Amino acid sequence: MPRLDAVIVGGGVIGLSAAWRASQRGLRVRVLERAAPGAGASRAAAGVLAPDPQTPGFTALARASAERWRAFAHELGDVGYERCGSLVLRFGGDDVAFAGEPLTAAQVRRLEPGVAADCTGGVLLREDAQVDPRRVVAALASLLGDAVAVGADVAAVDEGGATLRDGTRVEAGRVVLAAGAWAAQELAPDLPVVPVKGQTIRLAGPPPAARIVRSEHVYVVPRAKRETVVGATIERAGFDDAPRREATESLLRQVVRALPAAAALEVVEQSAGLRPGTPDDAPLLGDWNGVLVAGGHYRNGVLLAPITAEFVAATLAGEPPPPETRPFSPGRFAPGSDPGLTPL
Repeated sequence: MPRLDAVIVGGGVIGLSAAWRASQRGLRVRVLERAAPGAGASRAAAGVLAPDPQTPGFTALARASAERWRAFAHELGDVGYERCGSLVLRFGGDDVAFAGEPLTAAQVRRLEPGVAADCTGGVLLREDAQVDPRRVVAALASLLGDAVAVGADVAAVDEGGATLRDGTRVEAGRVVLAAGAWAAQELAPDLPVVPVKGQTIRLAGPPPAARIVRSEHVYVVPRAKRETVVGATIERAGFDDAPRREATESLLRQVVRALPAAAALEVVEQSAGLRPGTPDDAPLLGDWNGVLVAGGHYRNGVLLAPITAEFVAATLAGEPPPPETRPFSPGRFAPGSDPGLTPL
């Protein structure tokens, strides 16, 4: 069997997207996933495609990836992509830190009649979009076929390949570490990635809004087929990824606070995943001790999947990666380096 050009550790939306783009360049790749594709943070993700103002220094990267999503989704098929826009609500003296179209309370209610009566205004973000991460993962796994190895629990990586926990060795020209929050647990202990737990819930019934609705503590993502996704908590709980009843109750309070009609919906699922956080909440894209890292996406993994995939595929092919990815080398956290990001 010919030697692999690359082995990609991690079968979430980042690893699968990178493998797919690399295979389109004619590279021979294999994804090693210890569970099922998308079983971790990708499964819990709501799929909001919008730059996160709480993550400074990466606006250019986020916008470049958001602009790629329409074509990316078209290639994959029906994955629930919709440019529906977001409405960010303000209550009382809330500070709405979003650059969009300011709205009065009356204008907010004309757009979304179900918004709570004490909403005092908001901001409309017309370009925001959504996608269903579960359908994205399923489409990518189908396209990759036998290139995805499930039940492949990686114990170690080095410049020449990966070793599974059962002793199997997978040789490759390059190793791509896309294992999310788990990347630093055993495979790269000095990589600056920590798990940040996030819980979402899914509600069944008539969606309480026509577009994404966000407030200070919650976002509400209406989907087709009478499903609404509500998220998300931010918890420092180590590698505990079990949903908590208290988190579900908190999310329910917040969604009903913003959209009272949500009180009539049924909770049909509680999901939690571990986001890969970094010291500056920005991704890690580049070499780390001989391994190509595509990680640290924190709350933006789905949003950044297209441009991350392009970065990995171009790097593996020896081509220039997208310029927006340049500031995000893991080397910014190497001893003696300046970790500050300069927005492009």
